[in-house]
Amino acid sequence: MEKWFIKNKKADFQAIMEQFKVSEVLARLIINRNHETIEDIETYLHPDLKHLHNPLLMKDMKKACDILEQKIKSQAKIRIVGDYDVDGVSSTFVLYTGLRRCGANVDYEIPHRIRDGYGINMNIIEAAYEDRIDTILTCDNGISAVEQVEKAKEMGMTVIITDHHDIPFTMEEDQIVYHIPQADAVINPKQPECEYPWKSLCGAAVAFKLIQAMYQRFGFDRKELGELLEVTAIATVCDVMDLVDENRIIVKNGLERLKTTKNLGLRALIDCNNIQFADLSAYHLGFIIGPCLNASGRLDTAKKGLKLLLADTPEEGKRIAEELKALNDTRKDMTAKGLEQAIQLVEDSGMNDDKVLVVYLKDCHESLAGIIAGRIRERYNKPALVLTNTENGVKGSGRSIEQYNMYEELTKCKELLLKFGGHPMAAGLSLENSQVEPFRGALNKYSTLTEDDFIPKVSIDVLLPLGYINENLVEELELLEPFGKGNTKPIFAEKNLKVRRASILGKNANVLKLQVVNTYGRVMDAMYFGDVEAFISNLSEHYGKMEVDKMFQNRDNAVTLSVIYYPCINEYGGFRSLQIVIQSYQIQKRQV
Repeated sequence: MEKWFIKNKKADFQAIMEQFKVSEVLARLIINRNHETIEDIETYLHPDLKHLHNPLLMKDMKKACDILEQKIKSQAKIRIVGDYDVDGVSSTFVLYTGLRRCGANVDYEIPHRIRDGYGINMNIIEAAYEDRIDTILTCDNGISAVEQVEKAKEMGMTVIITDHHDIPFTMEEDQIVYHIPQADAVINPKQPECEYPWKSLCGAAVAFKLIQAMYQRFGFDRKELGELLEVTAIATVCDVMDLVDENRIIVKNGLERLKTTKNLGLRALIDCNNIQFADLSAYHLGFIIGPCLNASGRLDTAKKGLKLLLADTPEEGKRIAEELKALNDTRKDMTAKGLEQAIQLVEDSGMNDDKVLVVYLKDCHESLAGIIAGRIRERYNKPALVLTNTENGVKGSGRSIEQYNMYEELTKCKELLLKFGGHPMAAGLSLENSQVEPFRGALNKYSTLTEDDFIPKVSIDVLLPLGYINENLVEELELLEPFGKGNTKPIFAEKNLKVRRASILGKNANVLKLQVVNTYGRVMDAMYFGDVEAFISNLSEHYGKMEVDKMFQNRDNAVTLSVIYYPCINEYGGFRSLQIVIQSYQIQKRQV
């Protein structure tokens, strides 16, 4: 059962309405998203590229640019070392494309997920030395590579780290001691001494800031950053970064460019997924484009995803795009099977009572652990980690809830782990088989989560009767896009909606269409794309099958709902009509 509550933030809404020429509804939504100053609201409503922060504010940025400029002039061999997920592939593309534009002698290496594991390793260092590489430049990894950087320096190589992951630390005499590799330059806004005003960049965005600084140094037109901005936007959404401040600017402008992108690989990938370019949204990046790019790193090699981004001809782009889509379709089937096994294990093992779910799927493909962990978290609203057997012992990935900092909690159990790293909301780890149960026990022992933390809380923006919905409002809401983490789609609510009629649509009978009427007599269509079977079952349990049958027969019935919804315009056969999409619902008590 969800807990619904209405945000009740106070502000001078009239002043905002007059200053920015917006409705009261939009003024309330802006304040609900914590944009309160005139400057902040202006940047939020108009996220222009001119509002990007100066990259030179980032610690070691000037130092890194000085080094790279000298290496480019001397044509020293530079090797980029990326990572195998969307962010890592995107970061590699940004650095490789940007440095080549600057005239660098540069190549790249992306670790193989299963053979190499996450991040730069000793084999990559040794291979770079054998290839006479002068400078190693990491992206989306490296901040925890203390020993690897030390080895590279001993071999005489220059090392520059660009990363965005949390800085590794230990507690010594109640003091936090950070452990940062002794590279020639370390660019990571999360470093304690870094004065960069926005800390929550993804790896590709950190790489983008480096190339932004390099382009400034080389006197290139800022417009040339556009092709890199597109890919950085994909990474920002797929790495689930907060879509506020600089991230919002990157994604908003990157999405607009993607609608007319000249990147042959991305055009092919968008085409083969039957996405209309004009309709491209953050949803498509996060749930279609990103997973296809990710599939190459999960089931093949991430270099295939990078080759798509670097495709030189439409034919090459089409061929690789189709391969990636096929890989992603296979990945979806494997994920569904793994999720089914995971749910069964949770339900049958008594793990339901655990505060932190540690699910050991021995035969699951290790690349799917994180996806399945995310689905488990969504189902139970608890932190979840999925562990699998690999050639090198047990590996796992975790996904968390807002109330649980997974990286810090793993730090408390570090003596049981061989390796770990990540963010508050996601982490990766490896451990010995014999430590699986002790690890599960320790995580739950140290957890301070309460039962209240596991109840989903839905924060409603505005209690908005259907009569207030019109086309102007729906169009105005587009000003707040792109939606995602940190800038969620607005949530409206209406109480006591009577259902006049209902029908089930869709090839798989997975869409419920209702016609509802509120207490003021406003009639509107309402669509529900959730679990239709459960919806009908809940209504039958509450009102009885006869009343639900009446609903489907377009007869008077007792069914009454309170709903959380989002308004939209339905266009079909040349006609436009207002409708609401139901996000969640509560069944009203039956009137006797």
